[in-house]
Order: sequence, then structure tokens, then C-alpha cells
Amino acid sequence: MSTTAEIIATAVTAKDTMAIADTEKKNAALCAMAQALIEETDAILAENMIDVENAKRRISDVMIDRLQLTKERIEGMAEGIRQVADLPDPVGKVRYTHTCPNGLFIERVGCPLGVVAIIYESRPNVTSDAAALALKSGNACILRCGKDAWRSCNAIVRALRKGLMEAGLPKEAVSLIEDISHDSANELMTAVGQVDLLIPRGGAGLIRACVEQAKVPCIQTGTGICHIFVDATADLKQAVAIVENAKTSRPSVCNAMEVCLVHKDVAEAFLPAIKKCLVEERIAAGKQPVELRLDARAAAIIDGVPAGEKDFDTEFLDYIMAVRIVDDVDEAIAHIRAHSTGHSESILTEDEVNANRFASQVDSAAVYVNASTRFTDGGEFGLGCEMGISTQKLHARGPMGLEELCSYKYVIHGEGQIR
Repeated sequence: MSTTAEIIATAVTAKDTMAIADTEKKNAALCAMAQALIEETDAILAENMIDVENAKRRISDVMIDRLQLTKERIEGMAEGIRQVADLPDPVGKVRYTHTCPNGLFIERVGCPLGVVAIIYESRPNVTSDAAALALKSGNACILRCGKDAWRSCNAIVRALRKGLMEAGLPKEAVSLIEDISHDSANELMTAVGQVDLLIPRGGAGLIRACVEQAKVPCIQTGTGICHIFVDATADLKQAVAIVENAKTSRPSVCNAMEVCLVHKDVAEAFLPAIKKCLVEERIAAGKQPVELRLDARAAAIIDGVPAGEKDFDTEFLDYIMAVRIVDDVDEAIAHIRAHSTGHSESILTEDEVNANRFASQVDSAAVYVNASTRFTDGGEFGLGCEMGISTQKLHARGPMGLEELCSYKYVIHGEGQIR
């Protein structure tokens, strides 16, 4: 068993090789990694089955869905890696040029960050997504998963390393922390001079701990109290379909909607329709219904659970949705400002003025007009896959792809100029 300190040290050594690896070699490694995932599917699924059985005694069915792998999900992971291989290489990309009056030629050039550490919980697919993005952007990555997913992630990393070695790159460019105690997370958070960026992916507690305790640079990601506002001019049939998708297609992920705001003028029509869709029809179909937690005005129209003090500030990650009636778009915007985590919000409207007002005044990483929040995803945004969803504003915001895993340097070409 390697200690966390040893794993960090080997990643630091590997980052120099990764920084100078050319595009052809990195792409060859990515293709080999994708193929290795497919070849090792049975072994990965066997380990995942053990993780799932062990976790059933500790976590909800919705969270089990995040943990569970299938042949199709592994094929999707492999396809995500191939998509990253097809993307332009950000390393060495010239982002800006300027020629000074004295003849100096200045270029701003993309360069790797170095060692990127990712602390995440029970989503094994993060393992391959993070490794692929780190490799293509010229970085070494250190992965630290939650205990519920360790067997699955370890099997995935073994496959990815097989692909790396086949392409002639160091296997230490992708490492999985073996110690699943809090000590290893603390070591990553405090590895100043070795870890160049720390990215937490998971629940609010994990992200808060990393942001508050990390001494290395840290990206705040993921917590998603996502809102949809159904405006007075919304196409209500379309709105029901969008809200259903945003809430129920995969409620355990950060881009799932948690709060539905409804304009007072359409509440009498919309709320019974959404209750029929999310509760009655789901029960009739043998599916888990959505628990509607209603403010006083909504509760006067449909039956549900009275909204508690914290329901509009909770990332449920479950079949639960808080509902509030508002008077206008300005009240919807004010509510979002007060309660949002800055992830994804959507307005459903046929009023262009209200759509533009919402888009300009809602200060979140992704703002939608007439679409589900479930599209906030690196793959959906054309990034291949993602390292996480940044909900902060400095360095990276929204889905983090290759560009966000690079820094830049200025390269200045002269002919003897002095100042």
C-alpha cells in the first residue's frame, strides 16, 4: 500500500513528463485508456457490485444510482474519453498576441497547471472523466474517492493505467489515493508546493470542508440548489415536461432542479398539472412520486407537504421539490439571489423582456431560457466531459473542461531589446 505522501510525490514527478507530451501521444493514450475500460468491463462491474451491496446498508436508493455502473455506463465513460481525444489540445494554444512599438512580440500561451487533485464521493464515472481531462491538458491527477466507491474506482484506475503504459506515458499520471480516511483528504488539502489545484466534487459538506480548510488553490464546485421559474406567459404543457425532466430524470445529480417558482397568474392552472405529472401519474406507473413541499399560497391550490424553514435552501438530491408562488419575475429573481448556490437556473416564458431580464440579473454559472437545468454538463456543452461544475467566478465558472485545467504564461520574443 502506498501512502498518500508517496502518491503525491510520484504525481509531482509525472507532471513534468505530462507537460511536454505532444498531442499525438496524449491522444493515443486516451484511446488506449478508453479501450482498456471496455476490455476490463467485467472486472470493473464485479468490483462495483461489491461496492453497491455494501453501500445498500448505508445510503438511499437514489444515491445507489450514482454509485452503480452498468455495461452501458462504462461504454459511456469510454466514449467520453474518446471525445476528449477529439478535442483541440489547449497546451501551447496561443490565446493572445501583441507586438510592442519596440518590436517585442508577446504571446499568451496555454500551459498545464501541474498536479490536479480531485476529491469526490460515490460517482465512479468521475474517475475516468477527471483522468481524461487531466491527461489531455498535460496534467497529472490524483483521485481521492469516497469509501463507498473505492473498489469500483480502483478497478477503473487499473484499466486507465494499462492504457497509459501502452502509450508510453507514466502510469503515475493517474493515481488513486488508497487511504480513505479523512487524513488523506487533509494531506491533499495541505500539500502546498505539490498540489497545484484541488477540486472537490460532492455534497455541500465536502465542498465546504475543502474551501475552508485547503491551503492549496481550491475550486468551489457542485452544490446545486437549481431553480425553474414558470412565468405568466409560459407554455404550460412545455413547462410541465421541462420541470418533470429537471426533477425526475436523475434527481441525485447537481443539475437536477430543487425549487420551482410559479407566477401567481398561472399557478391555478400549472400546479394541478405538475402534481398530476409528478405525483399521480408516477404512482399509477409504479414509480416513486415527487414529494411537493409547498409554501402557503401553493398549499391553498394543491395538496402537499408544508414547506419548512430550510426547504428552499436544501439540495435534496431526491424525489423532493420545493414550490413557491411569486408575484412577478422580479420576485423570482430576488428569491434566487437569496437562495441559489450559483449553479443553474431557468426561466420558462414567452416574454422576451422577462427572459432577458432574468438572464442578465440572475448571477449563476448557467442561466437557461425555456430549457431544463439538466443540460449543465461538460458533455452536453461540447467539452467531452467535465472535471466539475464551478460555482465560483475566478479562474473557472460552469462546467470545467480542458481550458479550465490550464493556466497560461507569457512568452516574449525579442531581438536584443532593453528597457
